[in-house]
Amino acid sequence: MTQEPTPTADTVRRLVRSLLKESAAGGAGPDVRPVTEGGEHSTWWVGPRHVLRLAPDREAALRQRRELRLRDLARPLVPMGIPVSVTHGEWAPGLTYTLDTLIPGGTAEEHDVSAIGEADLAGLLTGLRAVPVRQAETIGVPRVAPRSLEALRRMAVHAAERLAAADEFDPTRLHQLTPPGAAQLAAQPGTAVLIHHDLKGEHLVVSADGRVRGVLDWTDAAVADPAEDIAGLVLAVGSGAAVRAATLAGYGARPCLRGLWLARCDTVIRLTDRLEGRDDSPLPLLRTQLTRAWEPILLERVTDLKEEGPEA
Repeated sequence: MTQEPTPTADTVRRLVRSLLKESAAGGAGPDVRPVTEGGEHSTWWVGPRHVLRLAPDREAALRQRRELRLRDLARPLVPMGIPVSVTHGEWAPGLTYTLDTLIPGGTAEEHDVSAIGEADLAGLLTGLRAVPVRQAETIGVPRVAPRSLEALRRMAVHAAERLAAADEFDPTRLHQLTPPGAAQLAAQPGTAVLIHHDLKGEHLVVSADGRVRGVLDWTDAAVADPAEDIAGLVLAVGSGAAVRAATLAGYGARPCLRGLWLARCDTVIRLTDRLEGRDDSPLPLLRTQLTRAWEPILLERVTDLKEEGPEA
């Protein structure tokens, strides 16, 4: 199998110089430096106004081509910034790049989301649900089956016991989600919508006043269970803010609680994987996400799902 090339700082500088038409006889061109957050992509800051994203392999190139079309489809319906590609092409045979405009702001890991920011997130969920599924699938967005919450619950129960041995988590907290409860929170047929599928804190651009100004990295988007995006928001901004945003977007108790428990089980499993050497995510971030997911919320105390219909 042919080894894919690895971009270097010199590779990026030459590419940027040609894209931005910097004078070869002039200065060194704009400053370029690698983005350190995350590890899935080869991403570089380019001066103060642009971000260069290089696909490291052919599968990533396929997803990046799809992402460019999806961003154009979603942009009119999503009430915050989605990066715009200034130019795109191939940086090596079969490997794509996109030079995107920078959306100013920090991340949800740096700034707390305000009450108005929660309304911004509600607008995001509403906009995604408004994207025609058929159009999304036509441009190659995959359809992903919903996860089994009961299977995830069983994995989390075993992981929680190992976390208890490491004095990281009280496993009795998972007793709140019983097998019948997990069954009640199963994904309902016919509810799949376009989802971002990776709404972690580093992909939400948040201003200092707590407004959500943009959403980054659409490469994992899918037609799937909307509770997955609610779960992503739980990890990014906390249980209370995520559920309030989903409720403002028109989601009822069932998808909100399903998203909450997907996130809770995921955080227990991921922290266990990190402590046992199967995950290289930053340990402080995983502990913070665990805390966010296990914030108690009023909805789980007052909702009786047995009385709700499938559309609730």
